[in-house]
Amino acid sequence: MAVQTQAAGTFDQNHDRFARVLAASVKDARVDYAKLKAAPTELDAYLKEIAAVPAVEFARWSEADRLALLINLYNAQTLRLIIDHHPLKSIRSIGTLPGAAWRGLIVRHGGQIMSLDHLENKVIRVDYREPRIHFALVCAAVGCPPLRSEPYVGTRLHEQLDDQTRRFLASAEKNRFDPAANTLHLSPIFKWYGADFTATAGSLAAYVQPFLPDSQRQALADPAKVEVRFTDYDWALNEPTRP
Repeated sequence: MAVQTQAAGTFDQNHDRFARVLAASVKDARVDYAKLKAAPTELDAYLKEIAAVPAVEFARWSEADRLALLINLYNAQTLRLIIDHHPLKSIRSIGTLPGAAWRGLIVRHGGQIMSLDHLENKVIRVDYREPRIHFALVCAAVGCPPLRSEPYVGTRLHEQLDDQTRRFLASAEKNRFDPAANTLHLSPIFKWYGADFTATAGSLAAYVQPFLPDSQRQALADPAKVEVRFTDYDWALNEPTRP
């Protein structure tokens, strides 16, 4: 117990260990899972560091530091899950039942063991009410938002989340506004978690408008009159294309 408390008290809020993992494995939002699987030591050590932080210590951190850790935990544990099963074509290939990858008890945090689904939907979404997390949590699919090559940190969290939102909405195959048809095409993420966005902005169009590329933002003059349609979601693994 003393070792755990000491580890928590000196927890690196810069998440330098995870930074090394991401810098070595992520390029242009694609993950070299084969490389990471061959050298998982840093990733495993980072997950152990998080697991060693007692709940009472975690609760004393700032909200930004807490949320940054939870986002990193989700992404790091997803990386570990994928390399546990790699090679595979999609995270949905894991397990025999639909959604099995998100239901396994693999996440260790605050003295508890939980699933990725629980971490996202019962902890992060419930405790923080921050819609931008949907552009930061990456479930190892091409259709996901891009995985950053740096960790989230409390001191820059809001800047990073804003950047993630803009980057995701700038991806034309996932999100785009067609002024000729007055139609806003959005990722299914906005359908699955629609209430998270409309709770703060009133509509999906109103939420995304400030984050759209300049030309699209200016063309979307009246969010109330825009038709919203959803694009397809690509569940292929977000790894580099191999020759």
